[in-house]
Parts: sequence; structure tokens; C-alpha cells
Amino acid sequence: MNTTIKTLDGKDITLASEIIDGFRSQLTGNLVRPADRGYDEARAIWNAMIDRRPAIIVQCMGTADVVSCVKFAREHNLLTSIRGGGHNIAGMSLANDAMLIDLSPMKWVRVNPETQTAFVAPGATLRHVDHETQLYGLATSTGINSTTGIAGLTLGGGFGWLSRSYGLTVDNLISAEVITADGKVIRANEKENADLFWAIRGGSGNFGIVTSFEFKLHAVGPQVLAGLIVHPFKDAKKVFDHYRNYVASAPDKATCWVVLRKAPPLPFLPQDVHGKEIFVIAAMYAGDMKEGEKVLEPLRRFGNPIADVIGPAPFAAWQQAFDPLLTPGARNYWKSHNFTELSDGLINTLIEYTGNLPSPLSEIFVGQLGGAVNRIAADATAYPHRNANFVMNVHTRWEDKSMDTMCIDWARKLFDQTAPYSTGGVYVNFISEGEDRVEAAFGANFEQLAKVKRKYDPDNFFRVNQNIKPVSRKPVSA
Repeated sequence: MNTTIKTLDGKDITLASEIIDGFRSQLTGNLVRPADRGYDEARAIWNAMIDRRPAIIVQCMGTADVVSCVKFAREHNLLTSIRGGGHNIAGMSLANDAMLIDLSPMKWVRVNPETQTAFVAPGATLRHVDHETQLYGLATSTGINSTTGIAGLTLGGGFGWLSRSYGLTVDNLISAEVITADGKVIRANEKENADLFWAIRGGSGNFGIVTSFEFKLHAVGPQVLAGLIVHPFKDAKKVFDHYRNYVASAPDKATCWVVLRKAPPLPFLPQDVHGKEIFVIAAMYAGDMKEGEKVLEPLRRFGNPIADVIGPAPFAAWQQAFDPLLTPGARNYWKSHNFTELSDGLINTLIEYTGNLPSPLSEIFVGQLGGAVNRIAADATAYPHRNANFVMNVHTRWEDKSMDTMCIDWARKLFDQTAPYSTGGVYVNFISEGEDRVEAAFGANFEQLAKVKRKYDPDNFFRVNQNIKPVSRKPVSA
């Protein structure tokens, strides 16, 4: 069966069946095409709004498969996308009529407890990483949803519950095995290909395909102090004010986020609250739990919360606590800003828009950064936002396609209303759309990233991503 596929210059070419069969014979993984059984499952990703149909999907089993894919794609000039965990909000792992290099079968995690390091394959999710590292009471700094892929998270920067203590995910990256645009396998670290190592730490998937990540690990868990404090929405303003004052002097081991949403039917919430707006503080202390009780006590004693379920919890379980609210298959649209402070105007705007959420699944979260994240120079890695103390994600989520316009409009209006309070920068993994936002994501590092791109991918083979074109552009401050 012949296959029609897009080229890098936008044309359609037809690859004869014998060419496809010859390519297939080089692989240990599966090659899937639209007529094959399992095609729709193979192309499915987390965000159900993204419905794209690759011409060829190669489910790679190892580095050799990835090299074969890159060489085959370059030989035929094929438009190519890369999938890790498939969790990217913009659906950058898929392109219509392209070749998809699918890394998701590559899920291994190898921990060395003596050196406190781990080698992680690009198809692993945070759940896989935590499962292996917590066996030894170790962890690295990752995100907050266990189904997130480690590859996309890392290449974009990566922040979560341990970031204030140990920095971003990229700050804990020791080395990487990278397949370049010409199909070579190289090592990137502080000494070998140091410019590439700098670029992949926040520059997204622009520079190559990482087939192995090496991370430093830290003593965390297996139990941590973590949980939620839920306040009635009528108290949102005074609780937000108290939260703002509290986090201004909170120690690095304390991380406290705000979530504004309608109450899901959680067992610890009274039934009469379900479906109503609530103000949630999600907190974790990454240290001694007795010490953590004292640190979090001012946050817990304030006001009249509906529920306080902070207590000892397995770290791996806390990493999965929000998974039920972030399951695959829903329609998602995100807008995001970075902030140095939570001003009165910003707080009032967030509260106003929470009172008009477009769907029961939508939420606004404000994540606390600072700490170890901000003690690293803005040009030390490609991730530039070392001045941001908070990141907002307008997480609009719904199930009915007929609600698309209403939900997207709500998110865009909230984004516009909060823009005056922002730094102008944005976390690259939170971009749903907009080439102009890509430059804002890389800020003052954009020009240097373009230079590295010209060196390692001058033809922009890796383009189905938050793309940095290999041409000189004026950097955008962030």
C-alpha cells in the first residue's frame, strides 16, 4: 500500500509500499498507518481538541529506531513531529499527513541510589519516574500531574512541588542523549556540546530528540506533609490577601498554590458545596513534617475553611492528587501569564472571572515559584523567567464541542484583563497558540537559541513544536 505524506516544503509525495516496507524492516517498533488497526489509539493525545491524522506513526522501542526514523525522514524530506507523553496542550506532537516519531513506548527509568541519579527514557511519565525513585526515598523536581511526559516537561523547563526547594526540572538535568537533525547520536552536558545542553534546558523540542535524560535526585518522602485547604468563595478576597502575605516570607520547602474553580464531588466536601465556586490552597512541605506543621500553621488557622485535609501523604500519591481532574479525553484551552507579585487588581480580576466560569471543569490556578528557581541566572539555561514568583494558568476545560467558542472567549478575555499585571513572559509548556507568545516564552535568550538552532538544525527539521526558526530575530524581553 502506497502512502501519501507531506514534505518539509509543504508538498505531497507518495512513498511506494516497498519503500515503506524497507523502512519497517529497520525497526523493532511498530509502524502504523491510517488503514491499520489501532491507528486512532496511536494518534490519540491528552487534549481532545487536537484531532490530527499523521500519515505514518512509528512507535519507537529505542534509540536505534529513533535514528532510523530521522534518517528516513531526512532522506525523503518528510514533515515530522515528535511525541513523548502526548500531554502538550497545543498538540505539538501531531501534524496532519506527517510522520510521527512516537517515543511513548520508551518508558524505562533506571535509578542509582548511591549517586542519587536516574536515567529516564523519553516516553516515561512522571508516574513512572516517581514509582522508581521513591523506592529509594528519592525524587527529582517535576510537575504536578502524573500523566505528564517527562520529555516535554523537561525540555520546556518543568516546575512543580519541589521547584522552590531544588529548582526546575532543567536545573536537575545532568546530561542527555540527543539525536540531531542529521541522525547522529551525541551526548550533551556541561562539558560535551555545552551549547546544546544549554538550549535543551527550556528551549523546547527545537534542537533534537532526547532519547535519555540523566537527572540528579534528592531525598524526598516517602511521606510528605501535603493537602488542601478549601475556603468558601465568599471569603476569596480576604483569603487571597492572607495567602499573598504568607507566601511572601514562606521558606523554600513550603510550596502553596491557589486554585479557583467549582467544587468537584470530593468526599471531604459537604454535598451542598459540590458544583459551587471555591477557593482552594494546595500546599506541600518538602522537609521534616513536624517542622512543616509549624510552617503551614498560619495558613491553616486563617478564616473559616470548609475543609482542611493537610496531613502526611505518600509523595507519589500527592503527585497524583490532581490526576482525576486532568484525565485525557476532554477539550482543553489554556492561557498563561507570569507575575512577580499578586497585585490587588490582579486578585480582583481573578475573583471576578471565577464567578463566571464557563464550565464546571474549568479552573484558574496560580502556582508559586521563587525560591531555588530564582537563584539561578536568567541566562544560565534557556528557560529565562527567573524573576517570576507566580505563574497563572487559565485552564479552560469542557467536554461538549458546542461550547468551544464560549470557553475560548472566556479564557482570552481573562488573559487580556490580567496582562497589565504580568511580566510579559510565559511558560512555553502552557502556550495553546500564537507565534508571538513563543518569543515571549524565550525572552532575552531567544537570539542565542536561534544561533544554537542554526548550528544543530539549520534546515528547521524539528519544526512541529513551539518553533525557534534558525534565523536572526530581535529578542523579546520578559
